[in-house]
Amino acid sequence: MKKLITSLSIVFIMSAYGLAQTATPTPKADDDEIIKVSSKLIVVPVSVTDATGQAIAGLSAADFRISEEGKAQTIENVGTAETVPLDIALLFDISATTSPMFKFQQETAAKFLKDVLRPMDRATIFTVGAKPVLVGPRGDADASQRAIMSIIPTKEFTAFFDSVSFAAEYLARNAPEGTRRVILVISDGEDTNSERITKAIQDGYRKVDVNTIDNKKLYQLTVANRNTASMQERVRVLRGLQNADTVFYSINPAGSSFQLNKMSVVGQENMQTFANDTGGTAFLPKFQPIDTKDGYQNGNNSRANSAALDRIFRQIGNELRSQYLIQYYSESDFPANRFVRLQVSVPGRAASVRSRQGYYVKN
Repeated sequence: MKKLITSLSIVFIMSAYGLAQTATPTPKADDDEIIKVSSKLIVVPVSVTDATGQAIAGLSAADFRISEEGKAQTIENVGTAETVPLDIALLFDISATTSPMFKFQQETAAKFLKDVLRPMDRATIFTVGAKPVLVGPRGDADASQRAIMSIIPTKEFTAFFDSVSFAAEYLARNAPEGTRRVILVISDGEDTNSERITKAIQDGYRKVDVNTIDNKKLYQLTVANRNTASMQERVRVLRGLQNADTVFYSINPAGSSFQLNKMSVVGQENMQTFANDTGGTAFLPKFQPIDTKDGYQNGNNSRANSAALDRIFRQIGNELRSQYLIQYYSESDFPANRFVRLQVSVPGRAASVRSRQGYYVKN
């Protein structure tokens, strides 16, 4: 009996020792701390074309080089248009500046969606008027075509910046992570009604006695305040496009007349900046007037304009069908809100590369 008690005591002691050993922290916790890294996934849409402007397909991760502020990064993955869904937002300017040519813009855009969208792709339709309006929620090609053809041009003011910002925010909220996000705007880029633009003009009036200045000076004051606000809005909206990982394309229906006034020039500059910094293109076709007194000439110009617009949509479609989506994990320690410049290249090839110029570090 004594031996039995002794044996049980030994078993109890050994069990207690085993429990104590189990409760003791192990080196695994340290290992967990060691492998923790502060990294973030960066998404970079890229278009690559040859010397003739034709898209280059078939590239892989090994063909690309990407760096942040000159420091090379390790590419995690390169998705191709065949495997990565497309989410595109089309914005139609319905103000008086574009209404004479709206019908063929409408028809050509609807055809473009039919040609470019696959079953896994989605499109969203907005109008650019006195305020941004969602007329066709994120849907397939058929639904988006119906939304396009339902749009009626108006004589409203133009909230260009608010509309682009609204579309970028919509894509950021609704387009799944890892999709190719594109905004395509048909507009002259002029803004007469965005909230911050109108506020800047009104604030400028409050600083002077408008009853003591003539109309010419009042107009100059309006233009000066609007241009200052436009530069600020350009920066704000561009940041929104960058944060939404969105590529910006635009088609300016003003054609050859865009240089007739300063406001038109600024409008095109707005769209050119958005395109350059996100990896898209701001098209400025030489559209001819179709509202002259010569009906025969209007008909010829209309057909020529339709053909030019069709060529532009085909070019955009070709780019989207051969677009790449580079993804990598950045382990940089740049502070929040810092703009980090990116450089993307395809070494050893005679190629032109368009991609976003950088990204803003998020909190």
